[in-house]
Amino acid sequence: MPSQTHHFSKFARYVSHIAPVAILSVVPSLALGEEYLNGIKWTAPAIVTPGETNADAPSDAIVLFDGTDLSHWKNADSWKLDGDSMICGKAAITSREEFGDCQLHIEWSAPTPPSGSSQGRGNSGVFMMGRYEMQVLDSFENDTYFDGQAGAIYKQTPPMVNAMRPPGQWNTYDVFWTCPKFKEDGSLESPAYITAMHNGILILNHFALLGDTPFNRPPQYKSHPSKGPISLQDHGNPVRFRNIWVREIKPAEGVQEREPFIRDGKNETPVKKAD
Repeated sequence: MPSQTHHFSKFARYVSHIAPVAILSVVPSLALGEEYLNGIKWTAPAIVTPGETNADAPSDAIVLFDGTDLSHWKNADSWKLDGDSMICGKAAITSREEFGDCQLHIEWSAPTPPSGSSQGRGNSGVFMMGRYEMQVLDSFENDTYFDGQAGAIYKQTPPMVNAMRPPGQWNTYDVFWTCPKFKEDGSLESPAYITAMHNGILILNHFALLGDTPFNRPPQYKSHPSKGPISLQDHGNPVRFRNIWVREIKPAEGVQEREPFIRDGKNETPVKKAD
C-alpha cells in the first residue's frame, strides 16, 4: 500500500506542473483590468542627443564659450583667452543671446595661489537674466558671510552645503532656472525659482528668489522682458571660466481632449473630481 509520503510527493509534482499554467492564465486577466487614463493627448518629446559626457553640450544647447573666442559676449575687450578658458577683465560681460527658462552649465576656477580674504578672494558672479546673481567666490577655507559665499543667491540664501574645490581646480555649476512672470500691470505673478548643483552636489532646491540681488538695498522685483542675458561679473579678481552652454527648457505639451476616466474592457467610468 502506498504511504502518505508517496501520495504527498505525487501531489507536489502535480502542483509544480500546473502552477505555471495557472499563473499564466491569471496574468492576461490582470492586464485587461482597470486602467486609469488622464484624457491628455501628449506631443512627442523632442529628441536631444546628449554630449559625450554630462559636461559636454547636448545637441539643443547654445554654446556661449567653447574656449576659442568671445564672440557670444558683449563688452569683452578686456577679458583674455588662455588655453580653453577666459579670464575676468575690467568689466562685466553679457551674452548676446537671451534666455527665459533655461539650463545653464558653467565651469570656473578661483585664482591660484589664493590672494585676499572674505569677499576679496576669487570673487565674481553669474547673473541670470542680467540681474539675479548666483555668487562665484573662492569659498575653500575662506570665511565670509554665508549668503555671499560660492553658490549663494547673493544676500538671499546660502547654498545648502559648501562644495568648493581648492583654488586652481575647476568648479562646475549646473543651474536650472525658472524666470519670474509679471502681470500686465507690472506686478509679480510668480517669482523666479532656481535649482543648482555645485560639482554634482545639490546646493539650491527650487529656491524662490525674493527679487534681484543688489548689495545696498533689499531685493525687489521690477517688471522686465521674459528673456534676458547671462552676465559674468568683474570684481577685480582673475577668475577663470570655461565650457559655458545654455539650453532653453519647455514643459511637456499636451491637449486635454477629455476628462480623466477608468477603462475596464469596453466600460469607461469618469473620474470624479475632488471637492
